[in-house]
Order: sequence, then C-alpha cells, then structure tokens
Amino acid sequence: MNRVRALYVAVMCLAGFAMGQNNTSDAPSSAESAPLRIVQAIPLPNVVGRIDHFTADQKRKLVIGSALGNNTVEVVDVFAGRVVHTVNGLDEPQGVLFAPNVNKLYAANAGDGKLRIYDGKSYALLSTIDFGENTDNIRYDPATKRVYVGYGEDEKSAIGVVDAATDKRLDDAAKLDSHPESFQLESSGPRIYVNIASKEKISVIDRNTHKVNDWAIPGLKANFPMALDEPDHRLFIGTRKPGRLAVLDTTSGKIVANLPSAGDMDDLYFDSGRKRIYIPGGEGFISVFQQLDPDHYQALAKIPSAIGARTGYWYEKRDRLYLAVPGRANQGAELWVYEAQD
Repeated sequence: MNRVRALYVAVMCLAGFAMGQNNTSDAPSSAESAPLRIVQAIPLPNVVGRIDHFTADQKRKLVIGSALGNNTVEVVDVFAGRVVHTVNGLDEPQGVLFAPNVNKLYAANAGDGKLRIYDGKSYALLSTIDFGENTDNIRYDPATKRVYVGYGEDEKSAIGVVDAATDKRLDDAAKLDSHPESFQLESSGPRIYVNIASKEKISVIDRNTHKVNDWAIPGLKANFPMALDEPDHRLFIGTRKPGRLAVLDTTSGKIVANLPSAGDMDDLYFDSGRKRIYIPGGEGFISVFQQLDPDHYQALAKIPSAIGARTGYWYEKRDRLYLAVPGRANQGAELWVYEAQD
C-alpha cells in the first residue's frame, strides 16, 4: 500500500499542476476533484518492451493484455491484483479478444500474421489461422458469433472474419487499400468504421454488401484509436499529427468537434455512463473530455501518467481505467488502475 499511496500523491500533485497550467472556468479546481484517481499499481513481472491492446473476461474478473515486446499475453486478476497466467509462444501479439459466449481467447500476432485461438479457461491452444501479414486489432459480434480481424499491408489489407463457433475463416468483410488500425462494429446496424492511419481517412464497411465508403478527415493525420457512441451517432477518433480528439457524425461522416488532446495515443475509451472520453497519451498524460451534447465537448483534465503508457482497458462495470505502463529505469512494467470520479 505504501507504493500505491506514494504513486497517488505524486500523480495527483502533477495533476493539480497540469490543470493549473490548462485552467478554464469549468475545469476542476484541485487534484482531489480530478475525474480519474489512481488507486492501484499491479506489477507485470518479467514483461519487457511494448505493451499493446487489452480485453477482459468480466465473469472471471480478468483483464488480459498483449505484451508485444515480450511475445506473451498476460492475464491479470483485478481483484487479487496480480498476474495469474502468462500465455507464451506468441509472435508480437497486438490485438487480443475474449469472446464470452464461446469462452475463447483470440490473439492477433503481427510477427507471423497468425490469429491464435485459446480455450478461455485453460488457455490451451485450440487453433491457428494464418492471415498472412500484420494481424492487429480484433472485434467481436456476439449476436452472430463472428470475430473480425484487421490485417495486411497496403493493397493486401482487409478486415477478416472468423466463425467463433467453428474457428473457420469466412470471406473477408472487405478489402482495404492500406493497413487497418482501430475499428468499431455497429451493434444495431451493418457498418464497420475503420481508421486508415496512413491514408488520413476512415473507411466505412457495409457487412451485408461488403462495399466500402471513405470519409476524409482534413487536417488530421495518424488516426489510430477509435470508439463509438452508437446511440448518439458519434464516432470518436484520436490523431497523433497533431494530437487531437475528433468527433464525427456517423449519419453524415462530418466532423462536429475537434479538440487538442494527449499525443502518441493508441487507445481511447468512451465512458457511456458519465459521457466522458479518456485518451491515454504516450507522452505522459491522460486527456479527459466531457460530452455536453453530441456536438459539444469540453476538456476536463490532463491526468499525468507515464511516458509510453498509451494502451489499456476501460472496465465500465467497475468504473476503472487500467493503463499499461511499460518498464522503465529501476521499475518494472505495471498496470496502473485509475478510478473514475463523478
């Protein structure tokens, strides 16, 4: 507890300074009123190098992350506050997905282009599907039991599809002209929204017709993370050049808001209960925005974190943001846990 307390004091003191440097009339007046409060630091023993995307097995209260630089997937019991299992034998895992209604864990590997499929309890390897090159983000449609996988480079890129019940590869959802970064599935419609970072656009796929429509994002480059507010028809994207949060109307593809944000981000999260957006930036802080209405957004705070911490998991049922902090001088890799505050 002493380390957590010291970490909390250090981060909250920095938070107060950051908010003072970026004060607005509606910004929190002190670190104690910050929208995120650090409450725990979970060690990730033996993890070195870059840490990529996360998923969760909420029934078992597990947060599961891709330790890309370590060639492992790490399974963390969030109640026990420790790693309870390490999946070895991967090749630069990027995306990871737990599908609860089939009890399987999927890991997409950039190194060899393969999707590895594991039993969701024992973590025994069940199957391997070769997508050829640079498998990355993964999403799941529980209604159809289909897993969607972004893969490939340049004109050989696509969103692949796997039947989760049989682990058989199906026809691709669509071919793309460049590597897909983060993407989101509609649950009430057929569309897939895909960040094409190298082309400075968003590709919109119709899962029924396999047709692709492109939306331009003028003045914004390197659009990597994405989240969807489907009821309000809003798509959130983070861009690195410059560091911005852009909000698009999914009925038209038009940008309705564009705000400065933490840079070097690779994930962003929408807190649907509080109508907040959290963007962890690798430059060392988390940007927090408040959705006032679908067209208007306000910067709430810049919460200091750690250099290189740009991925994690927003666990909405627990009001917790789990932030992956790579190992640094004199300190191993950790999962920092932030509690959302009203």
